[in-house]
Amino acid sequence: MADLSPGRSPSPLFGRRDMFHSLGAAAAAGFVIANHAVAADDAAGAQVADRSSSIRITGIKTYWVGPIVYVKIETNHGISGWGEVKGTDPRVGKVCVESLFELVDGENPTRIEHLWQKMFRAHRDIRGGAILIHAMAAIDVALWDIAGKLWNTPIYRLLGGPTRDRIRVYHTPLAQKCAPGGPYPHAATPADVEAILGRIKWARDKVGPKGAVMFDAHSAVPPATLILVAAAIKPYDVLFIEEPGVPGNIEIFKRLRQMIDIPLATGERDRTIYEVIPYLQERCIDILQPDCSHTGGISQMRKIATLAEAYYVPLAPHCTGSFLGIAASLHVTAAIPLFLIHEFYPEDARLNPPGILRMEYAYDDEGTIGLPPGPGLGVEVDEKLLAAEAAKPQTYKWPGGKLKDGSIADY
Repeated sequence: MADLSPGRSPSPLFGRRDMFHSLGAAAAAGFVIANHAVAADDAAGAQVADRSSSIRITGIKTYWVGPIVYVKIETNHGISGWGEVKGTDPRVGKVCVESLFELVDGENPTRIEHLWQKMFRAHRDIRGGAILIHAMAAIDVALWDIAGKLWNTPIYRLLGGPTRDRIRVYHTPLAQKCAPGGPYPHAATPADVEAILGRIKWARDKVGPKGAVMFDAHSAVPPATLILVAAAIKPYDVLFIEEPGVPGNIEIFKRLRQMIDIPLATGERDRTIYEVIPYLQERCIDILQPDCSHTGGISQMRKIATLAEAYYVPLAPHCTGSFLGIAASLHVTAAIPLFLIHEFYPEDARLNPPGILRMEYAYDDEGTIGLPPGPGLGVEVDEKLLAAEAAKPQTYKWPGGKLKDGSIADY
């Protein structure tokens, strides 16, 4: 070997052959380092796999009853979780959620965010939209239900713990929302405006000066008509106008914000964080109303709340589901800082067929209820009764609205 000590010149014996031997040794060393890196990646992957837990998703059951598809996700530990598909054609929603199960079968159900992303990003051409996101919501809620049951705690504890002791809801003697009774044409008559005012006056008289009145325009009152209505309802101190425009065109909401000085609320038909961003950036909405079963489940509703918090916009969650959807939404509400009021229809037999689902709740004199019980969602399901109801013939008919002149109306 050549003597390369300080002060000595390289020996002529150190030639090309020695150089190639040295390069070969370096390459070999690099190969060993690379192998160590791969091994480290494998080790990290093993850690992500949660070796301490053997729980895995093993099955799905779906039950179509009325407007809702009830979804049960089963595991090899005997713990199951429940969710629901609502707000779409249940014939399609049932098939979609059963198809999505292919992506979560055999997975650890506690990797909820990972599985949400796996479903959402699995197919570049099907990503987003009501059919996919509503079906994903059912699975997401069921996974949170499993996680809560696995660790014997309410879901809101897994979301950071409660930020409030009670949740304000409507409808109660102190909070009423009224519908427009539409749909209405673009050019309203004084009689049209008076009809809407009569509904709002009825609600104000019912709750009194200490109560809250909300007006749900339901996207059925076109902008020109809504501007007239908004100018006339100021004496009734409306808490907010819901769905002032059809979602999808932010320019409409910007125009209405310029013309109406009553708080505006929307969000029940906006799915995932991506569709609510424009409302916040353009500052044209005062209140966001995500529906847990429409926007992608508990995972997305929690993220929407965080986005809204950055703009100091509170949530008034939309919720027209069974106790499964109600409980999921209440758990998120229990854990977020900025909240106004929650939609609540527990006695609606069409959404909650008697005897099938049970969730404990009680109103107080202030029109609030306690935090949702646990573990998990805190909803009991009589699966035998549910299966019997689902075995009966189920029907679905597409809705649709028309104006007096025969043209198609928004609703």
